[in-house]
Amino acid sequence: MDISNQLKIIRRGVVEIISEEELRKKLEESAKNKRPLIIKAGFDPTAPDIHLGHTVLLRKMRQFQELGHQVVFLIGDFTGRIGDPSGRSAVRNQLSKKDVQKNAVTYKRQVSKVLDIRKLKIVFNGKWFDRMNGLEFGRLLTYYTATRLLERDDFSQRLKEKKPLYMSELIYPILQGYDSVVVGADIELGGTDQKFNLLVGRDLQKDFKQPQQVVLTMPLLEGTDGIQKMSKSLGNYIGINEPANEMFGKIMSISDALMNKYYELLTDTDLNEIKDMHPKEAKLRLAEEIISQYHPKKDAQNARLEFQRIFSRKELPSKMQEYKADATKTIINILTEAGLVKSGNEARRLIAQGAVYFNTLKIEKEDFILKESGILRIGSRRFLKVIV
Repeated sequence: MDISNQLKIIRRGVVEIISEEELRKKLEESAKNKRPLIIKAGFDPTAPDIHLGHTVLLRKMRQFQELGHQVVFLIGDFTGRIGDPSGRSAVRNQLSKKDVQKNAVTYKRQVSKVLDIRKLKIVFNGKWFDRMNGLEFGRLLTYYTATRLLERDDFSQRLKEKKPLYMSELIYPILQGYDSVVVGADIELGGTDQKFNLLVGRDLQKDFKQPQQVVLTMPLLEGTDGIQKMSKSLGNYIGINEPANEMFGKIMSISDALMNKYYELLTDTDLNEIKDMHPKEAKLRLAEEIISQYHPKKDAQNARLEFQRIFSRKELPSKMQEYKADATKTIINILTEAGLVKSGNEARRLIAQGAVYFNTLKIEKEDFILKESGILRIGSRRFLKVIV
């Protein structure tokens, strides 16, 4: 593919390229020398599940794979134990080595749903950081000044607000930047909140007499609330391992204003195709297209039919989980034991929000006991057939 067409593909959904002139030159040299570029993206395995927010980067990595370049999926098994401070107003909880390694295993399995695993190079930064002695680590820190680090917006904001800023957070950008030195990255991808860290990589490569990487920043994907960055901790995420029906309902809940962004970042659809579509039809298509990437196409089609059955025709789901209750079970017991919620606290919160119904009755007390069989419902997506 000629350079102009490669650039057109690469630009889609990208917020900033530093710099496009350097990128063009690297692509030209790659074609001339028949050497694929090394494309790096790092992920700290701080949670076991990958959601659609993560796939914004993964899909861009897949595009580079299809253009013939070498993608390096860097798992921060070392940096994940420190915690990336990007976009944070407080220090992250540090994870144990066991937790990080456990999450890393699930990452490798899940990314195969997006990336061509046969062409993917997976590396762990613990391979070099765990081997560093104190003197080597100290020397690495001499390549960057505290003054430069404190120029970073979120760090300076913390200082203004007199909030704690820990040394572990200050050195994180240096560690991420050194990853680029080790893998010899030509291009590094990251979210807009990662820009400072990515630029540190450029600086360190220069200090180590390497060609500087081009930086590509991708937008942060808002979650189902339409406001906050998609995050498992905020409960506004759509996991790629979730059942097709659950994913479909969540995607249909996003705002019409956010729909175009999901199309641009999460699909290959020509955006001109959806301009004249009715928003509801466009969103149905969006949900089906996204789910088809992570589930069999038939499951995506069935999820669409099921959604229309429940929301358009106001019918009950074709299949429902069953639960046998007795007179000793409160509504909290039933919700938690049946797996409709993850904890009693979540159940109490949903009841307080008025989101729990038994048949047509809104449940308002957490000690409510069912005296007859019927349908228990949370919101508009979770159903349970209770047999008393």
